[in-house]
Amino acid sequence: MKKETAMKKETAMNKEKTLLIIAFLLLLAYVSPMFLLGENSHIRVHDNLDSNITWYKVLHRSGELFGSSHAVLPQIINGLPRNTFGTEFSGIQWLYGLFPTMLAYSLSQTITRVFALIGMYLLLKKHFIKSEDAYAIRVLVSLAFALTPFWPSGMLSTLGQPLALWAFLTIRNREGTWKEWLTLLLLPFYASFVLGFFFFLTAMGMLWLRDVVKKRVWNIPFLSSIAAMTAVFLLIEYRLVDSLLFPEAPTSRNEFLSSTLSFGHSVRLAFKNYTLGHTHVMTLHTFVILPLSFIVLWIVARNQKEKLEKTFLQLFIFNLLLSMWYAFWFYKGWEPLKEKYQLFNTFNFARFHFLRPLIIYLMFAVGSYVLWKRGQAWKKFVWVCLVLQLLVLFIANPELYYRYNHEPSVKEFYAVHQFDEISRYIGKPKSSYRVASIGLHPSIAQYNGFYTLDTYNNFYPLTYKHEFRKIIAKELDKNKKLESYYDHWGNRCYVFVSELGKKYDYRKDSTKKIRHLQLNISQFKKMGGRYIFSAVPIENAESDGLHFLKAFNDKQSAWKVYVYEAK
Repeated sequence: MKKETAMKKETAMNKEKTLLIIAFLLLLAYVSPMFLLGENSHIRVHDNLDSNITWYKVLHRSGELFGSSHAVLPQIINGLPRNTFGTEFSGIQWLYGLFPTMLAYSLSQTITRVFALIGMYLLLKKHFIKSEDAYAIRVLVSLAFALTPFWPSGMLSTLGQPLALWAFLTIRNREGTWKEWLTLLLLPFYASFVLGFFFFLTAMGMLWLRDVVKKRVWNIPFLSSIAAMTAVFLLIEYRLVDSLLFPEAPTSRNEFLSSTLSFGHSVRLAFKNYTLGHTHVMTLHTFVILPLSFIVLWIVARNQKEKLEKTFLQLFIFNLLLSMWYAFWFYKGWEPLKEKYQLFNTFNFARFHFLRPLIIYLMFAVGSYVLWKRGQAWKKFVWVCLVLQLLVLFIANPELYYRYNHEPSVKEFYAVHQFDEISRYIGKPKSSYRVASIGLHPSIAQYNGFYTLDTYNNFYPLTYKHEFRKIIAKELDKNKKLESYYDHWGNRCYVFVSELGKKYDYRKDSTKKIRHLQLNISQFKKMGGRYIFSAVPIENAESDGLHFLKAFNDKQSAWKVYVYEAK
């Protein structure tokens, strides 16, 4: 009997190892288009090509990677504070400093997804799905989690949470070794405190506090591990700490107005977030994981609840509460509190929902195991669900998704050859004049070395926001949505045009024209502005103080750029 049991165990282990190898090969297949296509790859534009990727390039080109807290980057808004770009001790900064853009991006994607798979697998095997015969759940849920379309510049901020939870729970159980401690001390170098781990560490602190209240156990090793990881994050993010503790001047964040939703709108947003997710932490759980979770909930509600079932219920409820918290953070009832305490405006506490990828895929694993234990028919059902979820994720591969939606490739977006031609046509040192873009993301000009008055950044001096507003004041007066967008948020310090609305990328095949542009060109020139790069023709350019120079087209570009000079 013992020999038979040992043989079954060995067979299961061999199958698990084989499936793990297959999982890693599938992961490599998933990321391979980026390495094979290079700059011809299609990747996310929003909060990626339009911002972060350009930031890395601008920062390294400026020579201010290790600049002081008072340093500025003259290429953007006549002197963007160095602290806007975050810490120099982030691994992603170094990738972009050492490698060309697409190679750095591809390596970052691969690093993040590999550690996401490893982390979720260790977490499930050690703490949640220990049964040897349920290896398919461990491996395939881990692979599915690693393939979620995470926010690229977030790195391991969300996808590294399972690895951190594995380490924390092991230490909490007083089984911690140097491996768990080293994991917690190294993760901060490839993750962001404000884009995930502040909220994760807060949750760990609450778990420790629960142990104190419920079990009367202080568990000093667990508390020390939370404190140690937090301390490393704060040391790495010293620029953030400095700007929070010793603010020198108001920034664009001081005018944030986030609590504007009615109660009914907040309820609808909670439902949308719960069912569809959020663009920065997209889990693609709608078609497979969500129905499975309700099937498990129905079964669990009708049966005696063992530890496994209770764990599923806790995860289910926590997932629901996170969506409600996210939506109701924007409820207008918060506004008096946010007006009184500025921190609630400048720091986005809604991001507790960044815990949802971890919770949703843990719920997927635990729920699958609840069904798995109910017999052969349910095991087949779980296998089908695991495979279907992987198919959903593979179909959502960025190369397929963005190509299908006709988004530009990286080469077409940044249009390096085209903007080199524009630079040669102007024929002056780029540092001697300033430009702004219409119908184009400013990141494109910035990526190509132009000095821009417009920008998209997490924060910048409030005084500059007010000065720039004078350029676009008449256009904002025509469009209340644009006016509210700029005045109550303003991270996109763009040349907004009422006729274009909140659309920032008019392609070369666009037939759109601007007929009644009203910019304050005197203010534009006063701030150093000389040229406007527009993605669409401006019919009344001369009467608005702009002189048309030339239109630039390029087969490797997504844009036709009309260059105007301020008269």
